[in-house]
Amino acid sequence: MNDATLRLALTSAGITTAWIALGLAALRDVLRAPVADVPAPPVTVLKPLAGADPSLAENLESFFAQDHPDHEILFGCEDPDDPAVPIVRALLAAHPEVRARLVIHDGPRGSNPKVRNLRGLIEHASHDLVLVSDSNVRAPRGYVREAACAWGGDVGLVTNLFAGAPREGASTAAWVEALLLAGFCAPGAALPTSLGHAAVIGKSMLFSRREITSFGGLERVADVMAEDYVLGRMFQVRGRRVRLAPTVIENTLGAVTWRALFDRHLRWSMMRLRLHPHLWFVEPWTSPLVAALALGAVFGARGVAAGLGLMLVRDLVAWCTLHGPRDLWAPLLLGLPREAVMIAVWVVTPFKRHVRWRGHTLRLESGTLLYDECETP
Repeated sequence: MNDATLRLALTSAGITTAWIALGLAALRDVLRAPVADVPAPPVTVLKPLAGADPSLAENLESFFAQDHPDHEILFGCEDPDDPAVPIVRALLAAHPEVRARLVIHDGPRGSNPKVRNLRGLIEHASHDLVLVSDSNVRAPRGYVREAACAWGGDVGLVTNLFAGAPREGASTAAWVEALLLAGFCAPGAALPTSLGHAAVIGKSMLFSRREITSFGGLERVADVMAEDYVLGRMFQVRGRRVRLAPTVIENTLGAVTWRALFDRHLRWSMMRLRLHPHLWFVEPWTSPLVAALALGAVFGARGVAAGLGLMLVRDLVAWCTLHGPRDLWAPLLLGLPREAVMIAVWVVTPFKRHVRWRGHTLRLESGTLLYDECETP
């Protein structure tokens, strides 16, 4: 063993340990933050829809059970024959007491299909405060109210952490996805946001229509893939704070395939590379598996055990923080495949320029700008 190998092993272990400790501490602080005891301002919930998965009806119905005293729900579709349309209409008929409606519109121009849908939908909102919420989100009863109460003062945008929620009979890949969301995505959003560099999660974004219009509107992000991150930065550069609300929402997971799991995280990795390449290149140093291999090269089996111990601590603590003490077999048994997926994603990322997203194949350029094949950047 030479000094260079020892330094490399200790550096890897140190970076991994620091990342895990800081990320888990930030995650804990977000979820312990109190909800302001103030009257909740009126909110319009925007639900852009495209297609229907098996849990769509249950996801959408959770928004009809919110305890916010003054909110409306707008469901948006660009195609009147979209499979989501009859599901929404059935829910509207079943809950006439809730102010909600379906908006079928011709989306404005834009390469980002979600933003295109939102731009066609937001003009129909009755309230200034809007809450963007993805179709695969299932929300606890207090979600809309608590997000609205977190907004105001110097806070211009409110977002939420989310936890993977495998449905009954979910695939092994779905459980690995849930573990990735708990151990990588949640701390990865909580830590930079707590340090003042917002990592906004697009599954949940609450902001003022008037304020976003003063920034140039949603058309400013019509052709970028990381619209959530860019929107957060738009607020921050204008001196407005981004806050993570303490309510955790669920991302329902069903028959996730290994290919779908890989492609989703490859897409996110491609965005991170184009937004912050210097940080993306050090991502492997935060992996306990990489630390285990580095320590193993110096200390043998004891080094490997130390690295795998870091992995187990990270996964168990993050899982229990978001999910509570249920289904603990997932963080106990699935840590290695979870690490293997992320390392494989990282290796492939530099060689990919195109993404397959919501039925479209698009080229991803610097800043996550999206281009159709017929366009030139």
